[in-house]
Amino acid sequence: MKPWQEIQLQALQTSNSEHLLFQTIAALGAELGFDYCAYGLRLALPLSNPKIVKVSNYPSAWQAQYQAKNYCAIDPTVKHALRSSQPILWTDDLFASTAAFWEEARSFGLRYGWAQSMRDVPGATGMLTLARSDEPLSETELAAKVFKMAWLTQNAHIALSRRLLPKLLPEADAKLSNREIAVLRWTADGKTAGEIAGIMKITERTVNFHISNAATKLNASNKTAAAVKAAMLGFL
Repeated sequence: MKPWQEIQLQALQTSNSEHLLFQTIAALGAELGFDYCAYGLRLALPLSNPKIVKVSNYPSAWQAQYQAKNYCAIDPTVKHALRSSQPILWTDDLFASTAAFWEEARSFGLRYGWAQSMRDVPGATGMLTLARSDEPLSETELAAKVFKMAWLTQNAHIALSRRLLPKLLPEADAKLSNREIAVLRWTADGKTAGEIAGIMKITERTVNFHISNAATKLNASNKTAAAVKAAMLGFL
């Protein structure tokens, strides 16, 4: 008999669209005893208004309410995910500062839940949430399932983020040359084109040439934006 990890990996790897992939993840969550599943991906860019994408099988009315009221901005689980990769259990204490939001979520059947974030992809944070309506998560159940839940979180994030990131942020797949990376690294350190030319023993014109090429590849409007993007995407 195949181990459950191999079975799950095969199921995730054979899903040929984001929709089917999420359905597979939700089905794996259901096998662990959860009615509901949600995945959110927050990009680090643009810095002023990071892109966010969410997929879930939550009640459609709750999804619409969450979007309309911009609950993502106050959701304590989202705030936790941006600070820590430690798993978190839904509790009254967690939602104490957002009591109305918590009460509204519970009215849609979202009463008991668990969430964990992952950050393996440069410039992106993903969070998987597993939830249900009818039974609290006991310490015994958590002890028995937490490894499988964490494993599902990791592989769901890897699978979904790698499908979504190229569409949301094509620059993540940019191919920068060693020289382009070098000039952007010095630019990020605050060096001028003239200073970089002296450091790298090339002409200032060549420095600007590499910066211009890198900015084009990264879809950046200027060298500062190019350096920031390169750093956030893990190039530097």
